[in-house]
Amino acid sequence: MNSFLQRAGIALPIFQAPMAGVSTPAMAAAVCEAGGLGALGLGAENIEGARRMIAAIRALTGRPFHVNLFCHAPATAHRAVEARWTLRLTPEFARLDATPPTALHEIYQSFRGHSEMTAMLVAEKPAVVSFHFGLPDAGQIAALHEAGAVLLASATSIAEAQQIADAGLDGIIAQGHEAGGHRGMFDPDAPDDRLGTFALTRLLVRRFNLPVIAAGGIMDGAGIAAALRLGAAAAQLGTAFVACPESAADAGYRAALAGDAANHTIMTRAISGRPARCLANRFTKLGERVPDAEVPDYPIAYDLGKALHAAGKAKGEFGFGAQWAGQGAPLSRPLPAGELVRLLAAELAAA
Repeated sequence: MNSFLQRAGIALPIFQAPMAGVSTPAMAAAVCEAGGLGALGLGAENIEGARRMIAAIRALTGRPFHVNLFCHAPATAHRAVEARWTLRLTPEFARLDATPPTALHEIYQSFRGHSEMTAMLVAEKPAVVSFHFGLPDAGQIAALHEAGAVLLASATSIAEAQQIADAGLDGIIAQGHEAGGHRGMFDPDAPDDRLGTFALTRLLVRRFNLPVIAAGGIMDGAGIAAALRLGAAAAQLGTAFVACPESAADAGYRAALAGDAANHTIMTRAISGRPARCLANRFTKLGERVPDAEVPDYPIAYDLGKALHAAGKAKGEFGFGAQWAGQGAPLSRPLPAGELVRLLAAELAAA
């Protein structure tokens, strides 16, 4: 076992990605019980919701687990952009016999500077805490370290990884362009070199004296083995767990993942306001025709996106959902989470 896994308290170099809205305490606990590192995505939760999720996983496992927070810059409201965006999507609401919200709101609070959420995590002491979209402030990092947490953050580039190293974190999640869900860029408007998982992993392993966790497009033991051969300490898999029965994915999401849409993932801002890789659906098709500047800031755009998805689900239309998935989606296997981890471990051993 490598020293990083020993420090994190896990047996297998298999991380379940902390997918906000998809991962559940049941899923994370099953992964932990099978020897991997299960995770909860807390970025969309308030303090009480986050505390309930932590309590729920602790009721199911005594093993170490991982929680993830969003560290995005607060949104800037652009009322004209938001009005045009709402007008653009109004015909879709009308086809669903629904009306769009009259105003859009910043539905998620960033963890950056969120002292109350920090205090809750310090009290709860999860073993591993990670950050997406950027980094918390130095005081938060110090407090979580003092509480004994192993701290990680996602990087999509060498420059972001350098910021993670400079901040004194304990490891880097190398998120390749093929990864499903939100691109972890610190600045979503910055140029993106679109580095793939294996190229980025190798670059970071060579440049930094920190454990690197490879994330993006990895779906089986052969992929995990390839990442480890490149020097990664572990691999993080998200899309591989979406089809698990413990996942919170709805029926439409599961059906899309099992169908042809899995072969056609698309990076889009249209759903949430930030670049994210999604299964091809009606929403991503709309987004192909929209310049980035015409989509409101994250997570203001997500307020409208969620309303449109809810209107669609009420009519049996799932094509407006945030059906996040990576480029390895066709390799998905709908197994219970614990069984999937055991299969991944067997495939890794065979590789």
